[in-house]
Amino acid sequence: MTTTTDPTSRPAPVFDVRCPATNEIVGSYPLHGADHVATVVHAGRLAAKWWKELGYDGRRQRLDAFRGLIARRAAQLAHVVHQEMGKPYSDAHLEIALTLGHIAWAGRNARRVLATQRAKSHPLGANLAGQTSYEPLGVIGVIGPWNYPVFTPMGSIVYALAAGNAVVFKPSEFTPGVGDWLVEAFAQVVPEYPVLQLITGSGSTGAALCRSGVDKIAFTGSTATAKKVMAVCAETLTPLVAECGGKDALLVDADADIEAAAQAAVWGAMSNAGQTCIGVERVYVHDHVFEAFAQRVSAIVGCIRAGTDPAAKIGPITMLAQQQVIEAHLEAALDDGGKIRVSGAGESNGRVVQPVVLVGVPENSRAVTEETFGPVFTMRRVADMDEAVALTNASRYGLGATVFSRVAGRRIAARLRCGMVSVNTVFGFAALPSVPFGGVGDSGFGRIHGPDGLREFCYAHSVVRQRFRSPLALLTFDRSARADALLAKIVTLVHGRRSSMLAVQRSRESKRSNG
Repeated sequence: MTTTTDPTSRPAPVFDVRCPATNEIVGSYPLHGADHVATVVHAGRLAAKWWKELGYDGRRQRLDAFRGLIARRAAQLAHVVHQEMGKPYSDAHLEIALTLGHIAWAGRNARRVLATQRAKSHPLGANLAGQTSYEPLGVIGVIGPWNYPVFTPMGSIVYALAAGNAVVFKPSEFTPGVGDWLVEAFAQVVPEYPVLQLITGSGSTGAALCRSGVDKIAFTGSTATAKKVMAVCAETLTPLVAECGGKDALLVDADADIEAAAQAAVWGAMSNAGQTCIGVERVYVHDHVFEAFAQRVSAIVGCIRAGTDPAAKIGPITMLAQQQVIEAHLEAALDDGGKIRVSGAGESNGRVVQPVVLVGVPENSRAVTEETFGPVFTMRRVADMDEAVALTNASRYGLGATVFSRVAGRRIAARLRCGMVSVNTVFGFAALPSVPFGGVGDSGFGRIHGPDGLREFCYAHSVVRQRFRSPLALLTFDRSARADALLAKIVTLVHGRRSSMLAVQRSRESKRSNG
């Protein structure tokens, strides 16, 4: 193993990054250890103070400059994404374009969302005035994934920066070059202090970041890895926002636009070679439109080919281990009685997996219960949307979902146990910067994006002051019997009478409804 010079003046081992399409080495990066990580975090603390004092307007100006630089050099960044994880250039450009929208929103809205808010008083505290502000935590550690190496980590990085934090970014060991590109680009618009810094390496580097004393970790990855990250964070009581895996469903109602639903199902499942946490992996279709939907899906998938050449719509599987998972799920589905309805127009070889649509797969099959993370989805006929909702909610995951229905879309969406739902479109909640992104259950906790994403990297700071001395002295050991008697009367007047009146009103309404 070769070595390079670490900024801590100690030799650091180096790991190689290979292109999944060609297996060629496309970069070599340091495997940073705990000492280096600690040094970086310390530098981040100094930078965070300056960055916070820059204020909302100053930070917005720098983020806008960062956004402009990325936009002008998008082709260069897309090339790095393509080289490291195999994504087709067109998809890499789309990922970058969506990221730019989030940078703009975070910088523009941070002041409005995090501004000091006045608090209302109440009868016993009429002499008090309160306010709450949202203060940056300090230094945020971001552990990013390889499947969307620009969009996903930037959903934490940019919101943390807009809120006034410094960031230490540990990209996936499969895409460190993308992380390096982003950090270098940011340094060009913020040269004064290391507000955004890079560390590279494997899981041990991520563990060092969790133990480094950062004020919060933003993690994106598998549920299994999230549990390990959470255990390490628990050692130092470091808070964590975790965006984990999913087994997202797409529901097609009887009145759905079949063409739009079919296109959304195929794109949502097959784009990025299915390596998408919010990817469509289960499709539940109303019995009345199942055959029409299935035929359209078959026609679309039959024209799609995975490959490593520029004409291929789907790129290779980035991780060899993930390819083995995909193959195991396909084998399990067939062993459990499922059938292949249609597959893509090409051969599966090397890291290339052709898209597959399965039917007749039991709900207890691994292909339905576990995250496949490949260009595969199961399709099932349901009697109605009640059955579709029940099957969707039966999963231990709860990241996102998609509903296609002309009339009942929002009503169906409201019944789904997941963090996000798109109605009559796919991935809408990822494209809209003003809404929070995250899941429930095994899909994680905490939120990025939107107002919640800004507050995720802050702590609430409340200040209450006395405007005038209260005539009723309660917070003292000199409290008199008269004060206690007055307090009892006030409590009864304020809370007791209203509660009893509401109870009487509800009783009358109940009697009327029962005839």
